[in-house]
Amino acid sequence: MAVDQLTGTFAALADPTRRAILARLAEGEATVNELAEPFPISVQAISKHLKVLERAGLIRRGRSAQLKEAVDWLEKYRGFWQGSFDRLDQRLQATEKGPRS
Repeated sequence: MAVDQLTGTFAALADPTRRAILARLAEGEATVNELAEPFPISVQAISKHLKVLERAGLIRRGRSAQLKEAVDWLEKYRGFWQGSFDRLDQRLQATEKGPRS
């Protein structure tokens, strides 16, 4: 391991938040939102920590993680939209069955 890379690795590991993030990631993949949950800092701050870990070569971020975040976000709203579409369908059916001129 080159001296510069070793310096970067130790610098990344010097922060307790980054060490905690690594410990969590050792258990399995996680989204940025999932990683941010136990910390009293913003998702943006967690993203900055992840960039430091990535530059140090300690983690890799991939498309699957980005897709998982998108899916998680969409899942939050699926119930809302499903309910809205169900109500719209009921109204349309009631309109079709209603009195015709």
